[in-house]
Amino acid sequence: MIDLKYLQKNFDEASLTLQKKGVEAETLQTLQGLFADLKQANQALEALKAEQNSLSKLFGQHKRDGKDTTVLKSELDGLKESIVPLQERAREAEEALYSVALTIPNFPDDSVPKGADEAENVEIRKVLEPRTFDFVPLEHWALAEKNGWIDFERGVKLAKSRFSVLRGEAARLERVLINFFLDANAKKGFIEQSVPFMSNAAMLQGTGQLPKFEDDLFKIEEENLYLIPTAEVPLTNLYHDEILKAEELPRLMTAYTPCFRKEAGSAGRDTRGMIRQHQFNKVEMVAIAHPDSSDEIFDMMVENASDILTALGLPHRVVELCGGDLGFSAARTIDLEVWLPGQNKYREISSISNTRDFQARRAKIRFKDGKKNRLVHTLNGSALAVGRTIVAIMENYQNADGSIEIPEVLKKYM
Repeated sequence: MIDLKYLQKNFDEASLTLQKKGVEAETLQTLQGLFADLKQANQALEALKAEQNSLSKLFGQHKRDGKDTTVLKSELDGLKESIVPLQERAREAEEALYSVALTIPNFPDDSVPKGADEAENVEIRKVLEPRTFDFVPLEHWALAEKNGWIDFERGVKLAKSRFSVLRGEAARLERVLINFFLDANAKKGFIEQSVPFMSNAAMLQGTGQLPKFEDDLFKIEEENLYLIPTAEVPLTNLYHDEILKAEELPRLMTAYTPCFRKEAGSAGRDTRGMIRQHQFNKVEMVAIAHPDSSDEIFDMMVENASDILTALGLPHRVVELCGGDLGFSAARTIDLEVWLPGQNKYREISSISNTRDFQARRAKIRFKDGKKNRLVHTLNGSALAVGRTIVAIMENYQNADGSIEIPEVLKKYM
């Protein structure tokens, strides 16, 4: 959650920053009105409490002096009754403010470029040259049919659209990639975790999926549980409501999990193939970091994901997201986009974000800094999305007869 004290004290400046991320002026005006309501409710409550304290002291003095306290007691009883509705009013005003604040995205870093959508993202660099084919390269679904790797029809039969079944070498390649990614992350110091594939509502609120994005989550009926949309949720919340020692930072973690998303806002997009599925596998990196070192860790995570793609021989580019394309919790995001020759375009395969203290404030993740408790910074990123990596290998390593080579680095795994 954003720092409400900062927002209140620097409202105009903060509003301009949030508008860079597409927050509407009407929402900010509502928030400003809720600040005023809470301030007014608290002032009225504090005034009555001050009067109560003053009369209580006078009551005690009169009692010690043997004076009649009948009138004072009646006044105190009346004040006590009057305070109750004011306390309720202040509580309601605070809840209303907090409810809206939970839907406000993180402040983007000053370095984030302005822009309305992905068309205005900024390319930083390209890594590896795309292969030149002496035949027309096929898209992955056509290659899947030739090789019997992916069964889309039976995936629909077993579940519904946007589910698929991997067969034979594709299923084996999926398993191999998970191991390869985890091993690569371990070499960078990320400790492997095995986490639940469900999280409760408090954990999803901690990382920013709730309440704003509930429509994109799969809810377990009659349970306070959701299927996780990413391992970022359980990994970050391992330290939910905890105070770490400064010397324990950073905590670097990695995990393989399936991810479940309704893709509610993607109707009509990537309806064919494996690019956008309701269930997909991913290996995630998460860092719980000291604020002074989070930028350095962010750069390391970007480099690690890029190195994995390079090791696989997959051409890709590194892209800085503009304000309008930045995710809800992110202060800064770098995307890695892999080249897909069948589609003749780059497609996102990893998204690495520094959320600064936004998630930590929601999830109450702190560290001891001398005598003070401070909020950590949290970072997350894919290394990598498994299904999209399979797609990239299929399209980049295809032969004229439709057969598919295996990247050299994976042969020892296969």
